[in-house]
Amino acid sequence: MKLFSNKKTIGYFFTLPWIIGFLAFTIIPIGYSLYLSLNEVLITATGIEATPVGINNYRRVITEDMDFLRLIWSFFVETMISVPLIVILALIMGILLNQRVKGRGIFRTIFFLPVIISSGPVLDVLIDLEVTTIPGLLRFDFVRAMFMAQGNIFVDILLFILTNFILLLWLSGVQILIFLAALQKTDAGVYEAARIDGASTWEIFWRITLPGLMPMILVNIVYTTVMYSMSALNLVTNHISANMFRIETGFGFTSALSWIYFVVVLATLGLLVTGFVLFEKKQARS
Repeated sequence: MKLFSNKKTIGYFFTLPWIIGFLAFTIIPIGYSLYLSLNEVLITATGIEATPVGINNYRRVITEDMDFLRLIWSFFVETMISVPLIVILALIMGILLNQRVKGRGIFRTIFFLPVIISSGPVLDVLIDLEVTTIPGLLRFDFVRAMFMAQGNIFVDILLFILTNFILLLWLSGVQILIFLAALQKTDAGVYEAARIDGASTWEIFWRITLPGLMPMILVNIVYTTVMYSMSALNLVTNHISANMFRIETGFGFTSALSWIYFVVVLATLGLLVTGFVLFEKKQARS
């Protein structure tokens, strides 16, 4: 058939189901949510009634919903801390799991298991049982002192890392696999040549391993940010869901909440990617 003689046409044909699904289940709902955010929405027996109110819903969010603004700030701070930490942990574990040691397949499985079993309800139970923190943390005097000194930004950041370290490690399973795939694609001859030339392990990491993993680091930053923003433990999404069916808020107000959150997620991702680009340029110059 002449229709399928062009490779480009064949490519469009195979991607057509995805394009249709993206338009029907992503673009149209996104556009509709933007429309609802500019309206006062009432659900009646005859259907949805939308009364245009302009940016009034956005104004109400900024001036009335202090809880949402507090949660947005907490999300921003936690994401700026958690995403780099998760990517760094995944990079370290990926390098370690790429070593030729006995039972490395078992270790890889162990690190990926939380991705499979740690759904939202399971994580809620584990957090309630306090198994996502380092055991016996409060036995150390300096940790108790930090809890008493909360309010200082550096102390708060360190406490967040200490109390969520195991949880962050659990969230790094997919990122570890991505790094492992990239490491296994690296030509072993490059490392051998570097060792023959007298390069140390540290120099090999900074000059060969890390530059080769830069594209995967960017992928993991984007993936981790999106994953963190959609996590079942995310209090922002819980707050948005809770306002959806309230009489005093409704779909219009909730849609405005969602769009503000979307902009914050994009801004957070932009800052993280900008930081990565600056780091990459500095690495290339050195």
